[in-house]
Amino acid sequence: MSDGQDNSLDDREYSSGGGRVRSGKLKLFIGAAPGVGKTYTMLREARMVRERGQDVVIGYIDVHERPETEAQIDGLEVLPRKSMTYQGREFEELDVAGVLARNPQVVVIDELAHTNIPGSQRAKRYMDVEYILDQGIDVLTAVNVQHLESARNEAEAVTGVKVREVIPDSFVRRAEEVEVIDVTPETLRQRLRDGSIYPREKVGQALQHFFRKSNLSALRELTLREVADDVDERLQQSYERRRIPGPVGAKENILVCVNYMDRAYKLVEKAERMADRMKAGLVVLTVVKLPQDQLTVKERDNLARLQDLADDFDAQFIVEVEKDRKLGEVIMEVAGQCNVTQIVLGQPARGRKWSHAVSGNPVRYLLRHMKYIDLRIVGWKD
Repeated sequence: MSDGQDNSLDDREYSSGGGRVRSGKLKLFIGAAPGVGKTYTMLREARMVRERGQDVVIGYIDVHERPETEAQIDGLEVLPRKSMTYQGREFEELDVAGVLARNPQVVVIDELAHTNIPGSQRAKRYMDVEYILDQGIDVLTAVNVQHLESARNEAEAVTGVKVREVIPDSFVRRAEEVEVIDVTPETLRQRLRDGSIYPREKVGQALQHFFRKSNLSALRELTLREVADDVDERLQQSYERRRIPGPVGAKENILVCVNYMDRAYKLVEKAERMADRMKAGLVVLTVVKLPQDQLTVKERDNLARLQDLADDFDAQFIVEVEKDRKLGEVIMEVAGQCNVTQIVLGQPARGRKWSHAVSGNPVRYLLRHMKYIDLRIVGWKD
C-alpha cells in the first residue's frame, strides 16, 4: 500500500521540446444507462491492449457481480485499492500514488463520475484521472451520459432523477477517443429481467422507473447526439476540415433567412419543425443595408422583434450588413461559417421584390453558386 502521496516519476517519458511530461491519452466509453456493457467493453479493450504488447493494469474496477464482466479481468493485473476511514466506516478508493508507482503504459479506471471520500487529495475521480494523464499514463475510463455536463439537464428532465455527480465538458474534450456502448432499450430491459444488471428484488421497481422504455429511448438518443456533437466539434477544429468542401459532420444545421416580421414567424416555425425532426441546429439570419447604429427606430425595433423570435425558438440569431454584397453572397458566407446543410427562404410577398430589401435575387445566386447544401423555398397564401 502506498503512503498516499502522488509523486511524479523521474523516469517518465519526456517530450523533446519543453522537457515536460507528455500527456497520457484518454479513451472514454459512454453509455445511456447502467448495464449497456461499458465496463465489459473497457476490459475487453484492455485485454487487446495487453495482447499488442503494452503494459496495462486495472486501477479501479467494479463488475457489479456480473460474471461475464468479471471474466474479462482474467489475466489482467489488478492494483490494490486505497483504504480510507470516514465516519467510522472503511472505504476503498483508487490509489493514485499506487498507479504512479507501478508506472504502467495504460490504466483502467472505472466509475468515472464517482465522488471521492472526504479527506482525499482530490474531490472527484475524474480529477484523479486528469492527474494520472498529466503524468503521461494512458487511461481507459467509462461513464453514463447523464453525468456529462452538457447532457445533465436534459437527462434530469427525461428521468426525473437528480444528477449530483457531473463530468465537465472540458474533460470530455480531452479524450482522444470517445466510444458509445449502445444497445436497444428492449435488450437492456431484458438484461434487467434476467438479473444481469441489478439483484432480482430490485428489477420490478427499476423497470417501472429509470428503466422505462421511454426513458431508455430518450437517453439512448441523447447519448448518440452528444457523441455526434463531439465528433462534429473535433472535425470543425481539425486540419482535415479545411481540406473537405462543403458542410461536414454528423449534425444537420438549418439556416432560415428572414426580413419582414409579418412573414418571419411562419418561416422560423417551419424551419424549427424541420430542425426538430432532424435534431438539427437552427440559425436565423437577417440582412440589413446599414450598420445597426445607423438604422431608423422602426428598423431597430424590427431587429429586436426578430431577435425575440429567434430566442423563442432557441435559435442562433445573426445580423449581417450587406456591404455592397449580393444577398445570395451574404447567405452563402453565413452558411459556410455555420456549417449549414439546408437553407430556408420565403417567397417574396406580392408587391415586394428581393431588390427592395437588399440587392439581387438570392435564389438565382444560390442555385448558381452553392454546393452540398439543400435549398427550400416557402410559399405564401395571400
